[in-house]
Amino acid sequence: MAEDRVHSVQACKSVDDGITRVFELFGKRWTGLIVATLLPGRAYFAELRRAIPGISERMLSDRLTELAAAGLVVREVDAGPPLRVAYGLTEAGSALEPALKELGRWAAAHLEGGGACPREFRDGA
Repeated sequence: MAEDRVHSVQACKSVDDGITRVFELFGKRWTGLIVATLLPGRAYFAELRRAIPGISERMLSDRLTELAAAGLVVREVDAGPPLRVAYGLTEAGSALEPALKELGRWAAAHLEGGGACPREFRDGA
């Protein structure tokens, strides 16, 4: 039994598998912003595109596909007319809210600059 608990120094200093998986997904540009934008509720593709300045339609589509494959986002087609596609967070995606809000508080306390939005818009959020 004791032999099963013996670890090398390198193994004990390696990054946790869960953290590795999180950053494989959230380490990609735009992913966290998309999830944060969907926290209040579902949004149509065009609304997401307008809410995240600088993201291309192709990149938004790719990231949404990745998030759906990871089980964080669900794609919903509204029959229309016109045909519209909305995206919303799954239960797993919504469970990220406390972590994302804590990261936002950490950024406000430790990172220079306040982002692209004027303070009066950020403070009300």
